Amino acid sequence: MNQNPGVIGTKLGMTQVFNEDGSVTPCTVVQSKPVVVGKRTQDKDGYDALIIGVGTKTAKHVKKPQAGFYKKQNVDPKALLREFRCPADFAAKFETGQEVKLDELFEAGQYIDVQGVSRGRGFSGVMRRHNFAGGTSSHGTHEYKRHGGSIGMNMTPGHVLKGQKMAGQCGNKRLSVLNLRIHQVIADQNLVLIRGGVPGAKNATVIVRGAVKKRNGGKVS
Repeated sequence: MNQNPGVIGTKLGMTQVFNEDGSVTPCTVVQSKPVVVGKRTQDKDGYDALIIGVGTKTAKHVKKPQAGFYKKQNVDPKALLREFRCPADFAAKFETGQEVKLDELFEAGQYIDVQGVSRGRGFSGVMRRHNFAGGTSSHGTHEYKRHGGSIGMNMTPGHVLKGQKMAGQCGNKRLSVLNLRIHQVIADQNLVLIRGGVPGAKNATVIVRGAVKKRNGGKVS
């Protein structure tokens, strides 16, 4: 389980950064202004975690149990909440209602994992959905260029096997991209520039955490 520090963010889109040597780095811009809404402790809940909230929400749109929770924590209602498990010593650094600074969590060159929901592409064929090569275009073949070909067999087992790659719903799935690198952290504007692309459309919600497959959460130092 990934217990490295992380935040909820909004994918603003992509841009490019010109480096000192003249090269260009494509970057995804993620904006986040996280606030600690609550905490989980080992004594009370059996594990340690921080409840992070982003955005704002009007009081009339908050259900009564949630309103009572926000009132108890003395925090304004948030548009989105996520729970991030973390070590007890890291959770002890933050108090309820405290804003989490991005430069306290991330640094340039750090490896991170990004999770988001990919763009939905509707009902798609096998070439777009599964990267099939398509049928041949010669030797008398016609009207079969983008088909998937045979899907089963006549004899044993005599039916189409489960999980057969066919046309259907494409995209709109939760994906995780591992071991991306942070190009720059602009803390005063609540921005993180990530090298390469991340799942999701513009203004989609993404989760950014330290890389689970790297030591020290992927940090350089």
